[in-house]
Amino acid sequence: MSAQNVVSEKTKDNVHALTVGVRWSDFDMYGHMMNANFIELAQEARLAFAMHHFYARGVNMVAFVRHIEADYVRPIKWDGRHGTVTVETTVVRLGTTSFTTRQTIKDAQGQVACVIDCVQVTIDPATQMPREVSEQERNIILEHAVVELEQQ
Repeated sequence: MSAQNVVSEKTKDNVHALTVGVRWSDFDMYGHMMNANFIELAQEARLAFAMHHFYARGVNMVAFVRHIEADYVRPIKWDGRHGTVTVETTVVRLGTTSFTTRQTIKDAQGQVACVIDCVQVTIDPATQMPREVSEQERNIILEHAVVELEQQ
């Protein structure tokens, strides 16, 4: 999956939504999207989120994935043509050096297929070590918070 598959991108009510075209190769021999491809969709949406909300503002935040958890709610099935999925990204937790995104992957009919929580740690590029989330980064992250954030 790549930027060439992006159908649309928008932000509304603190939710960043990326609609991506799926390919035949995203599915297994039984017509179900392979589990690893849900993770790839989430990764693509996180990169689009960063490009749209950080890099476009000149904020070069480096964050590494620390933990990822996927809850596979229902399969996405190949329907014989190129369909789309939508990945909605929100922030559900903000800590001192990390934040957690929740990504809801929906099929073409808008039904939830997978929910992915991803803990990302902000990194100092020079030392490759965790660092505190800057005030500018914190303000951008808070624009996309949908639940109460923990205070540390």
